[in-house]
Amino acid sequence: MVAFGKKLKERQIQEWQGYYINYKLMKKRVKQYAQQIQLGTLDRRHVLKDFSRMLDNQIEKTVLFLLEQQGLLASRIAKLGEEHEVIQQEPHISRIAELREAYRAVGQELLKLLFFVEVNAVGLRKILKKFDKRFGYKFTDYYVKTRANHPYSQLQQVFKHVGFGAVVGALSRNLHELQENQESQGSFLSIYDQPTLPLQDPVIDSIRAAIDRLSNSTNFLNFLGQHALIMHEELPAPVDERVDEQSYHFMSLFLNLANTFLYMVNTYIIVPTADDYSMSLGAAPTVCGIVIGAMAVAQVFSSVYFSAWSNRSYLRPLIFSSIVLFLGNVLYALAYDLNSIWILIIGRLLCGFGSARAVNRRYISDCVPLKIRMQASAGFVSASALGMACGPALAGLLQTNFKIFNITFNQDTLPGWLMTIAWLIYLVWLWITFKEPYREIEEKHVPHQSNAENNALEKGIKQPLLTSLKDKVDEDDDQDYEDSEEAPEDSHQPANSIGAAYRLLTPSVKVQLLIYFMLKYAMEILLSESSVITTYYFNWTTSTVSIFLACLGLTVLPVNIIVGSYISNMFEDRQILLASEIMVFLGILFSFNVIFPYTEPQYICSGLLMFVSAEVLEGVNLSLLSRVMSSRLSRGTYNGGLLSTEAGTLARVIADATITLAGYGGVSRLLNVTLLPSFFICVGSIIATCYTYNSLY
Repeated sequence: MVAFGKKLKERQIQEWQGYYINYKLMKKRVKQYAQQIQLGTLDRRHVLKDFSRMLDNQIEKTVLFLLEQQGLLASRIAKLGEEHEVIQQEPHISRIAELREAYRAVGQELLKLLFFVEVNAVGLRKILKKFDKRFGYKFTDYYVKTRANHPYSQLQQVFKHVGFGAVVGALSRNLHELQENQESQGSFLSIYDQPTLPLQDPVIDSIRAAIDRLSNSTNFLNFLGQHALIMHEELPAPVDERVDEQSYHFMSLFLNLANTFLYMVNTYIIVPTADDYSMSLGAAPTVCGIVIGAMAVAQVFSSVYFSAWSNRSYLRPLIFSSIVLFLGNVLYALAYDLNSIWILIIGRLLCGFGSARAVNRRYISDCVPLKIRMQASAGFVSASALGMACGPALAGLLQTNFKIFNITFNQDTLPGWLMTIAWLIYLVWLWITFKEPYREIEEKHVPHQSNAENNALEKGIKQPLLTSLKDKVDEDDDQDYEDSEEAPEDSHQPANSIGAAYRLLTPSVKVQLLIYFMLKYAMEILLSESSVITTYYFNWTTSTVSIFLACLGLTVLPVNIIVGSYISNMFEDRQILLASEIMVFLGILFSFNVIFPYTEPQYICSGLLMFVSAEVLEGVNLSLLSRVMSSRLSRGTYNGGLLSTEAGTLARVIADATITLAGYGGVSRLLNVTLLPSFFICVGSIIATCYTYNSLY
């Protein structure tokens, strides 16, 4: 398996190799520090000072070369501008075409320069993470804190598009003018005198995309797509790399997203009526926590086996998912006439065992071309959000009561029958239309990895770091160090167990997963107990609860448009993360029923604040998580998507169990008792975020 350092070297532009950050040299220095600290010949303060100076020099070398190349590009554009002036006086189609190609050639050189900066940014992040792994997660915090905004530091220049905007603007303007001249010769209008759409040119589009990646600026689709946590390669793809589109099948992708939508509808369609259904079967209304949470309990297990199954097939797990969900909804609907709360819970458990969200994620990650993968990821999140809104809305419409052949159809059972029909139609559609993609990668590469290599890999991970360094110090020389030391940590071999995946989690990743747990817990408490709380305090009907929950679900896309298009381009992700955590905290705080009588405006406003803030927090949190998580968690059964799903599902399980347990103290105490855990978990996540704030860089 190719080591990260070797892969980094392969991505470098050959003629510029001397100006890249020397990752291999710095990695060797980290190893030397580890050995010297172990022997007691060097203290940590000296290490911090020496390595900081080395990083400063490496960054300065890169930035000065970057500025030099920008100057050369500016000179080329200036010379082309002189030719442009001549052509404007005497337009000629062939000369215009030649000049346009010359400008595009400059654009290609600019794209190479952006690629140069991006590779350096990845290498810098990687060496900071490596240093932290050796020495207790302290260096990144120190280095970023002292260099991020210091006037003498060049650190920001590596992560920001310094001066590129002016070059892109000049290229775009000149190309646009040449296009106008070619299409309408003799016109005296300037391009500034008429409203026009932005220039659609492949080179300019590629440059803008590279700048957005480099500066972490984003748009609505990117921000929304990040909710899916579909991880990508750490290193950017080469400029001339093309994506193989043979495995892409639009209808299969559509069916994959339809599965996501129907599952979310299935999850939330019972929320407004779960308490009434429980009471009609002789249970307490707060047993709705168990009924709703049963699906999440089963999903904890189904996520693992569906993720493993998707290594071999996509069609078969989706078929199995549809059959299990069909049976689960039949049992859920029949529980009323069978008068059994246990049949009701078993039906929901079966629905949870049919959760194929791990397959949905893997299909987008593995089978959708890179150029539309972000749109597909955004589609995955949009389908989830739409299903979340449609579920309660449909429950509000199913207000009827009749019997056919002694089978009852009312507001409690109709959600089950509706989803039964939906999954049956989907199953037939899936069977006829879905196309199983060809698995060339797995067939070619997996068998070549021997058991001995796998065992050695895991052994390397399990060994204490300094001990393993000591054992290998005599084996590694300058040439083979690149492979031997890097293999355990930076191999792209995916983690093969939950334990192996857990060992790859740094404190920053653990904090991100804690935040994800917190927001899912708070949202589940709000949604699952909404029917019980509003009935007790405000006498809301099922239709009113449905409208309230549907309105919450409908806020997801507008909020993401605002955050993705504007707020995320004005502030750093870590700033938005901390601010949204505080807003969730305020939403929880205002939800408590203390001293004053509880009112509808208080409940609606606090619930809306909590839900919207949690939605913003989810997008930013998963964006950061995808950047700080190990690349080994980008593929395989135990991937980053699975870990985040498990964290969120576990939060939902605990939240629903909390509602049921709190119900034994009476409905009058339910609100405050269930909000207390949310309060303390939120405070803990804010403290943990502050502790790791400078490592979220």
